[in-house]
Amino acid sequence: MIRHIVLFKIKPEYKAIIPELVQNFYTMKGKVEGLVDLEAGADILGSERSYDIALICTFADRASFDAYQTHPAHMPIKKRMHEVREGSVACDFTVDA
Repeated sequence: MIRHIVLFKIKPEYKAIIPELVQNFYTMKGKVEGLVDLEAGADILGSERSYDIALICTFADRASFDAYQTHPAHMPIKKRMHEVREGSVACDFTVDA
């Protein structure tokens, strides 16, 4: 299994729509083959080192993760996040089933 974690810093002018951005991630559930689990949420601390949104996805295997990158359900969300993000960091790693 592959775990995909992304943290997003949102541009100040888009902070008000963070709940909508979080909900957008959930539209991928059940549409991306091999996407086993998906969690997304908004930061609750707002500290200096905090990111605004976290996305955690679990994929059945590397092939599913690779296919997700260009999946039609993912592309509009990816495009939107590129528009509203100030920055992001990611970590992808294997996990035992």
